Amino acid sequence: MEALHPAQAPQLPAAPGYMDLLFQGGGRFMDALRECKDCGWELSLATLQKHASLTWAELLCLFTGTLLWTGFRSVTTRWIFQPFAHWCKLHPKEASKVPESAWKLLFYTISWSYSFYLLFFTEYNFFHDPSCCFHGWKSGVQVPRDIALAYLIQGSFYAHSTYATLYMDSWRKDSVVMILHHLVTFTLITFSYAFRYHNIGILVLFLHDINDIQLEFTKLNVYFKTRGGKYHRINDFISDAGCVTFSMSWFWFRLYWFPQKVLYATCYSSLESNSNIPFYFFFNSLLFVLTLMNIYWFLYIVMFVVKVLTGQIQEVNDVREYDVCENEKVFAKNNSRHKDALSNGQSVSNGCVKKKKM
Repeated sequence: MEALHPAQAPQLPAAPGYMDLLFQGGGRFMDALRECKDCGWELSLATLQKHASLTWAELLCLFTGTLLWTGFRSVTTRWIFQPFAHWCKLHPKEASKVPESAWKLLFYTISWSYSFYLLFFTEYNFFHDPSCCFHGWKSGVQVPRDIALAYLIQGSFYAHSTYATLYMDSWRKDSVVMILHHLVTFTLITFSYAFRYHNIGILVLFLHDINDIQLEFTKLNVYFKTRGGKYHRINDFISDAGCVTFSMSWFWFRLYWFPQKVLYATCYSSLESNSNIPFYFFFNSLLFVLTLMNIYWFLYIVMFVVKVLTGQIQEVNDVREYDVCENEKVFAKNNSRHKDALSNGQSVSNGCVKKKKM
């Protein structure tokens, strides 16, 4: 095939800067809000019936996938992750955390790799030109099988994750926000599929899953720093490096690329393609909520970095876990120290007692 001359190559639109995003995307959102004469329940229900398309077979696949993820996690935890943690001779407190992080690392690595494949090794050009996600949009069109598979995987996983945060994961001080995140994500996935906004949905998933891979991989190295009664410097180095790359990628993917590519496309480009695109406010409101949660968690990252730079923290740990309940830490330390006495007379602090309560 003859290569195109640079002058003949298709020119992609320049990516908007933050000022363009604020003035064009945000301004168009406010204009549409002022122009909305009747955005009540009646219009919403009529729009839902007219444009949303989701079959009972698809809902059954979603429910089945949720059960399969829950069962698969239980099996891998019992027969793979827990035995591996004990084989590595981890401290019981650290060994109890390994299955959760290992499970999430496994899923997000697979899901993000598949999103990466769709965006960079197929004909889809959503990453380089997000505005094309809405070109030629029509309600009820057939979703390509490769994208439908990604939606089935992600939708069923986040339905499982909502249950898992309540009954399977360690309870943390941001677990309520995590449940809200899972519900918002699940709603975005199911409704974007029903309204055939699946193109932009793949881009949203790609920009978020990479951070979860780095987070869980870093946490695993934190747990494995001390095993078999010995300190392992390589895991300490990897956890430190992981903390740095995780902080940088969080800002770049979720706080820079996500608004620049996704919010600009959904707030501005979608109306340029179709001035009457359905559920415009619903989807953009949820995406803004997702952005606020990304900023909320980024504050944790900034707080952690400040503590490291000021010497308040000497090693990498998960600030969401280890600061979960200071009052419970003090109570456990003062009232249960005798339970932790070792045979050589030394005493060990319990750490935090986690309670599953809303």
